[in-house]
Amino acid sequence: MLHFIEQALTSFVASAAFGIIFNAPRRMLLHGGFVGMIGWIIYIVLEYAADAVPATLAATIAVGVISQVFSRMFRAPVIIFSVAGIIPLVPGGLAYNAMRSFVQNDYSAAMEMAAKALMLSGAIAVGLVLSEVLNQMIRRIPASIRIKSSSK
Repeated sequence: MLHFIEQALTSFVASAAFGIIFNAPRRMLLHGGFVGMIGWIIYIVLEYAADAVPATLAATIAVGVISQVFSRMFRAPVIIFSVAGIIPLVPGGLAYNAMRSFVQNDYSAAMEMAAKALMLSGAIAVGLVLSEVLNQMIRRIPASIRIKSSSK
């Protein structure tokens, strides 16, 4: 349980810190940190049950959806939340280790790590696109249908 709390706190801090680096408004830093924390929690929970690629995809879709919701709630650009939210999911360490293995002439390990980093990066891209598609589909539903279905 302590490990889970440490993961949540460090992902929150990392996401909020990247919000600072990307000049996000101060009032949005906590929200961006929250989005990153939720994405990372989803990732670590799903990674135990599945592979890292589907876990990354699901976490990125969640980050994208939450970013869209926060964008409307706080009247801010969606990119403020989505960029901060995906930072914990970016496979930077894996890409670094792949490059290090190339330099050390360990090509089989390098190719394995590079392929996994590429798949994780692709899952992030696909997840963000899918969340945007979901957002567009929901927006196209007439308001009268959305109100009727939510009142049941």
